Amino acid sequence: MEPILKNIEKEKSFKKIFILEDETDIADLVAINLKKEGYKTHEFFKADSFFKYLNQDMPDLLILDLMLPDIDGLEVCKILKKDQKYSQIPIIMLTAKAEEFDKIIGLELGADDYITKPFSPRELVARVKAVLRRENSLSQKNIIKIGNILELDLQKYEVKVQDDIIELTTTEFKLLNLLLQRRGWVYSRAQILDYLDTQDKGILDRTVDVHIKNLREKLGIAGKFIKNIRGIGYKIEG
Repeated sequence: MEPILKNIEKEKSFKKIFILEDETDIADLVAINLKKEGYKTHEFFKADSFFKYLNQDMPDLLILDLMLPDIDGLEVCKILKKDQKYSQIPIIMLTAKAEEFDKIIGLELGADDYITKPFSPRELVARVKAVLRRENSLSQKNIIKIGNILELDLQKYEVKVQDDIIELTTTEFKLLNLLLQRRGWVYSRAQILDYLDTQDKGILDRTVDVHIKNLREKLGIAGKFIKNIRGIGYKIEG
């Protein structure tokens, strides 16, 4: 198998797809076709069991029926999109409701795609692949890395050093993001202060230097990437 194909297969094998569908036959049909493509699946027949399971594991994508026995599917979508922890889960709605009005509501609530019943399993798999590709592309744009040491995730507002989450203040996060966006670019203290939108202009040098010092300390081994250019400012190399 070619290296590119191997990477695709490896990537799919780690993708988990949850199916929230109260009709057993349809849930099984969806799961069987996704498993054939190398995806892992988990089926739920009620929203209640789905939400309870979310506390221990999260999917890479959710296939959501709108007509559920306990909670309306649109309400499930609304709950997920309002919760920061779950808002980034891609959702494909799968329903017998074929009216344009229903589709518009679903998409406006944050669904990524909408498929009506009866459906082609092959088309559903193709839609799943397309949504996951799009999400993967967006994720890559929102993540900045320096090797396997430092990672900044703009979507999750999270910084990791060697896979350990580092707690930064809002100012420290913004400062790190600025330096990482243009690696190797030297920013003067004045430019940094303007970017941070700090009001205390009178103590410019000390303000920036204190933020840099605190940031370096919190980053630990990754703090070495922040370089001081004497008389000018700071940059990140790595």
